[in-house]
Amino acid sequence: MADSSSNPPPPQDQQVDAPAGPSKSELKKRAKQEEKERKAAEKAARQAELAQQQAAAEVDFASESYGALPLNQSQSRPGRTRDQISTFSGRAGETVLFRARVHTSRAQGNKMCFLNLRQRTESVQGLLIVTPEKVSKQMVKWTASIGAESIVLVEGVVEKVQELIKSASVSDVEVHINKVYLISGIEGRLPFSVDDANRPESDVQSADAQFNRVLLETRLNNRVIDLRTQTNQAIFKLQGAIGDLFRDYLSANGFLEIHSPKMQGAATESGASVFKVSYFKGSAFLAQSPQLAKQMAIAADFERVYEIGPVFRAEDSNTHRHLTEFMGLDLEMTIEEHYHEVMEMLDGLFLSIFRGLREKYKKEIEVIGKQFPAEEFKWREGPEGTLKLTFKDAVDLLVEDGVPREDLDDINTENEKRLGRIIKAKHDIDYYIIDKFPMALRPFYTMPDPEDPTLSNSYDFFMRGEEILSGAQRIHDPALLCEKMRSKGVDPDSMKPYVDAFRMGCAPHGGGGIGLERVLMLFLKLNNIRRASLFPRDPKRLEP
Repeated sequence: MADSSSNPPPPQDQQVDAPAGPSKSELKKRAKQEEKERKAAEKAARQAELAQQQAAAEVDFASESYGALPLNQSQSRPGRTRDQISTFSGRAGETVLFRARVHTSRAQGNKMCFLNLRQRTESVQGLLIVTPEKVSKQMVKWTASIGAESIVLVEGVVEKVQELIKSASVSDVEVHINKVYLISGIEGRLPFSVDDANRPESDVQSADAQFNRVLLETRLNNRVIDLRTQTNQAIFKLQGAIGDLFRDYLSANGFLEIHSPKMQGAATESGASVFKVSYFKGSAFLAQSPQLAKQMAIAADFERVYEIGPVFRAEDSNTHRHLTEFMGLDLEMTIEEHYHEVMEMLDGLFLSIFRGLREKYKKEIEVIGKQFPAEEFKWREGPEGTLKLTFKDAVDLLVEDGVPREDLDDINTENEKRLGRIIKAKHDIDYYIIDKFPMALRPFYTMPDPEDPTLSNSYDFFMRGEEILSGAQRIHDPALLCEKMRSKGVDPDSMKPYVDAFRMGCAPHGGGGIGLERVLMLFLKLNNIRRASLFPRDPKRLEP
């Protein structure tokens, strides 16, 4: 019998429902997403293909021909000859390698760039043009971005030009650049452009000028930039030349160059115009001149000596012609018969310097004249020789010109210039000598005139109405020297080693001292001595 508690069989007509499918809206959403993803993938593929094409098109084939060089730490020395811009004329077709400053740069579109490249006083135009397999657009763009006054290494081919390039000193050729590398760039902004600093004042003052004026104070505060101008490069080439010509003439005339100390135990002339410095437990003075050493060298039988060295003057003179430190050109020589032997030697020296500058440095003088126009410096070149006046003659000329005689116990700066104008008008010269100054105007070591003790055997030389040399016969007799020292308020015992040199016997002698910067200023008519000094020192300037 079947168990009544067992489960009943399922109904015959019962069915199980299948899972429901996505709705129409869901299907639409999915289709839209798939389409979006498909388009994004197509876009990415196109962009990747475009990037590949662009990269292929922009491969910088000139990448090795330009760029910043690593810091020069003397890593290597390939020994390649470097060229000078001054030699480029007449070298058309030659490949040159040279270092220069970028004076100016100018891009024309993205395929051409002009550079004005400068070496000291010389400059040349450089041209960079996009050229297949040689010069790329990237190279032109990078070169155009180089800042003015940066230093570059350039390789290129010298090419003749049809029209002279006015902006370059080497104007008949240009350099077609194929390699350019940055050696040294600039940091920050330049205080002024070299072009502005090199511009004549007349250009700045013209009514329609759009130029920047660079004041002297600004120049001196930024002297390194100022010294890069063509004018200053030429000025200091002439300064060096004056030193060379001075040495050459004196060496040829039997002079020996000496080097005297610039710290002394006593003032050379007067305590009012010397710098006093601490010297261990005592004091010392900066030398006003090598006067004592020169004379002591004569007492030591050196016969003829000269020196080029610094001179210090503690004079609070803020004028166009005074410095507290300048370069002195000094000489001293024995006298056989008359102190005019010395004066004539100095005259011959100056004439040699003037001729040397005119003959050897004509180009530099012309460069300077563009910024500082001046009449050519003139001196007597005929058989009559240099114009020589006595102090009395000079006073008489000034009195004739309307200066009261009572104002002429000494000839001050104003009357010096006035006398220069009188002599220029009468003789058309800028160089002359005045002899026989009053004894009261000269230092204690000056020899008195043998006939009139109120006068001295002394002389000054002048250029363009300003004194550039003071000299005299010196006292070589110790008794007379001590007498004159006391009359000037100097105790002989305070300068005992100097006086003792004459007590041991000394030949008659004389000499003179020249201010290098003053000669340079007046020869070129620069109008301010600071322009003739590399880093000038005056009562208000101790740096740079």
